[in-house]
Amino acid sequence: MYLFTSLVFFFVGGAAAILIRTQLALPNSVVLEPQQFNQAFTVHGTIMIFLWIIPMLTGAFGNYLVPIMIGAYDMAFPKMNALSYWLFLLGGLVLFVSFLVGAVPDVGWTAYPPYSIQSQGAGLDLWVTAVHILGLSSILAAINFIVTTLNMRAPGMTLNRMPLFVWANLVTSFIQLFGTPALAGAVTTLLLDRHAHTAFYDVANGGDPMMYQHLFWFYSHPAVYVMVIPAMGIVSEIMPVFARKPIFGYKAIAYSSVMIGFLGFLVWAHHMFVAGMQMSSGIPFMITSMIIAVPTAIKIFNWLATLWGGSIKYTTPMLFASLGFIGLFTIGGLSGVFLGAVPIDLNLHDTYFVIGHFHYVVFGGSMVAIIAGMFYWFPKVSGRMYMEKFGQFSFWLYFIGTNITFFPMFLIGMKGMPRRVFYYQPELETLNRVATAGSYLIGLASLLLVFNLFYSMFKGKKVTSDNPWGADTLEWTHTQTPPSEFNFEALPHVTSEPYNFGEKTKKGSLDDDGVTA
Repeated sequence: MYLFTSLVFFFVGGAAAILIRTQLALPNSVVLEPQQFNQAFTVHGTIMIFLWIIPMLTGAFGNYLVPIMIGAYDMAFPKMNALSYWLFLLGGLVLFVSFLVGAVPDVGWTAYPPYSIQSQGAGLDLWVTAVHILGLSSILAAINFIVTTLNMRAPGMTLNRMPLFVWANLVTSFIQLFGTPALAGAVTTLLLDRHAHTAFYDVANGGDPMMYQHLFWFYSHPAVYVMVIPAMGIVSEIMPVFARKPIFGYKAIAYSSVMIGFLGFLVWAHHMFVAGMQMSSGIPFMITSMIIAVPTAIKIFNWLATLWGGSIKYTTPMLFASLGFIGLFTIGGLSGVFLGAVPIDLNLHDTYFVIGHFHYVVFGGSMVAIIAGMFYWFPKVSGRMYMEKFGQFSFWLYFIGTNITFFPMFLIGMKGMPRRVFYYQPELETLNRVATAGSYLIGLASLLLVFNLFYSMFKGKKVTSDNPWGADTLEWTHTQTPPSEFNFEALPHVTSEPYNFGEKTKKGSLDDDGVTA
């Protein structure tokens, strides 16, 4: 349910992105009116973050994989789990009501005051309501994941034997639990300023608009890691399977997720260097922004070490996870280090350089990892194989399209083009045309992806084994394909570390996968 609902939202948000790029293909295009352009990037950002990437990673992948990976029959609170989904759907529908009443929000996905306070119509009110509902869904889901992971592991499944995706999902759940209330407080006080005439952000009455930014980014920067850490978990599951090696530095990868989750709450104000902060106040956030790159680099070097000397098989999920995620996310991460430095950010803030960085992270990172996970677990979910050559073709379309779309944005940004603009200087037309052409390639790749998976779901070749990849985690080794309703006939007993590819087991104590039923 999460999967199919999120896919619908993905194509709506993607259509908004195509409209934005079509408008920007020419410096004086009239595809969209200025107000419609503002509405398009507001809807695009809101849908892609709150209705696609986060619910896809935590809702779809998390719900399906966490219980089966830790040896549990189900989530701890099934009814709360269902409520989380229905709240997610309701939040999306509330946002879509704004389309029906002709009051689509136009304030960007950040909804900064003072403009958001003065925005006319019900669009922003519906946006705030949708964010509240989606936030409640996230909090309930986070509680459910934390309880499930900590209390319902199979016998022998210690924390240091959990699959790395479960580690990633656990850290993400704590981020959502502690970060989402700050966002709720920000949008609630925004609504009160609009309708109860309070003065939280109204400067004329003694309010402070910067306080909104502090509250908003205290959630929204950790939210980037809500979108990235589970994606890293997916990559960590795929790498050892297709390299036929144990994951290099299991504990380093697991604990670096914890470190990212902790440091993610200490960097929020690097979004605010030009918002009126004193320069001395920005220095600590610049330092933490540099430090948080360290645990991320630990993961990347450990993945590369996993690949080194491995018997690598470049299937579709491996292409997306290795060349796709590592290659594209590294560009996004390095460009983020630049933006975390105060003197550089003062010149590049709110330019298209930021757009390029952000999309290399959440599209080149999160989106590519989601696709890798779709292909990797597709045989387990459906009992059929996808079309391999078709999948590899879609990878190259995504990889080429992503670079053609977002790399020119670094150059456009360094030339001074601000984000959220309707028109631009004619000398930037060539780079913008290239970026627009790349977005069409991404759109085509998305259509081919969905066709491949939906066609294969009904017409694909049936798998001949419950574990076609020869993987080493519980969802592959001790369940049917597709799994039964409650995952396991009998709970497994875990007696070894995960990802033991090629390692000899103790004589007479374990199966090859290190698990006994």
